[in-house]
Amino acid sequence: MSKKQDRMVYRREDGKWVNKRNNRDRATSVHDTQGGATSAARRNLQNQGGGELTTKGRDGQIRSKDTIKPGNDPNPPKDTEH
Repeated sequence: MSKKQDRMVYRREDGKWVNKRNNRDRATSVHDTQGGATSAARRNLQNQGGGELTTKGRDGQIRSKDTIKPGNDPNPPKDTEH
């Protein structure tokens, strides 16, 4: 279930990467690189008290999901991706 502070990073049609809250229509920030958008989204989530960060690849498919502290992940991953 998506919380109001959860964020998504994805690529727009013009090639820019977007950092956006899931419950908003407009982007919080727009970046030239996926890394820049992801870093900004992580900072935003940490400042907002944590939450879920979903990153989509160039093809629009979900590439990564990560819980940013102090968020609470009820099913923590068993891998060491992040």
